Amino acid sequence: MRTTADLRPWSCTVDEVARAFAPARPMEGSAPLRVLMAVGAQAEVMDGRTPDYIRVVRPVSNGTIVDIDMAQRLLRNLVGDKLRRTWRRRPSMRAAVCLPYGSEPLAQRAAVETLTGLGARRVELVDTLVAAAVGSGLPVEQPEATMIVVCGAGTTQVAVLSLGSIVSAETVPVGGNAIDHAVIQHLRLHHELMLAGQAVRPLQMILSGGDGSTPGSTEVHGRDVVSGMARSVHVDTERVRDAITTPLTSILDGIGAVLRRCPPDLVADLGERGIVLAGGSALIPGLEPMIHQATNMPVHTADRPDTCAVMGLGAMIEGKVQPLHLDPMDP
Repeated sequence: MRTTADLRPWSCTVDEVARAFAPARPMEGSAPLRVLMAVGAQAEVMDGRTPDYIRVVRPVSNGTIVDIDMAQRLLRNLVGDKLRRTWRRRPSMRAAVCLPYGSEPLAQRAAVETLTGLGARRVELVDTLVAAAVGSGLPVEQPEATMIVVCGAGTTQVAVLSLGSIVSAETVPVGGNAIDHAVIQHLRLHHELMLAGQAVRPLQMILSGGDGSTPGSTEVHGRDVVSGMARSVHVDTERVRDAITTPLTSILDGIGAVLRRCPPDLVADLGERGIVLAGGSALIPGLEPMIHQATNMPVHTADRPDTCAVMGLGAMIEGKVQPLHLDPMDP
């Protein structure tokens, strides 16, 4: 899970891991404190390597703020002191935040309180699906169908949009974390190897064949389940691909459910325009060809799938996306 912020008018985009470390228990004789020790990439490196009195905090879970205090500390650290002082001198500072489709009022209130605590005078709440579609360059304001699949860490959101609104949408509780878990379980069951969470992503990059060729096997380092000693094994990449097929099938079910609820005219538009993948987990190996095979539609990945939602937010808050105005007809 990553936190991305687009700072206007400074044209600065901040992209960091939404992770922070704080002491889990106070030192002897002291009052309970929540001291922030590390955030972002520095905290990610420390994950799994800390003593028991230091714990990891994820203030953002599945696109929703679950810890307002830690979320504010995370954003303050990402933005920096200089920009925060500049914000205080701007009495009309506006902020916009993406929220998952169908988010609860409590989650909306948490997002507003987090940004107002940082000095925002006005907070706009935007659906993640709409913002990602705008950031991907889709003509969401036109009377034609556009389909966006936002693959996050915990969930995958699927929607068909037209005239600037969501026609049909579905949230699937499968994301990058489920893919990581499937890889870890495969190595544990078939190779008796415990794999560190941070070692899963390099393995996925090998599976994706980003270098033009996917090797038949790759060497993976981890801890032996029985002895507890460090061990290396050669893993068949095709078998790992088969292991992640099961969670990816849930995403296909969500896409099929959205298409079945759409009017036939919009589905016909999608046959030409296709489906756009966005989100930090859009580059999951095998996802794009699997969706194409299941739907017989063109499937494209956004140019910058991890930041297209926040770029769409910036375009919307600056008024670069104009809705289609329909003049009422005379009776």
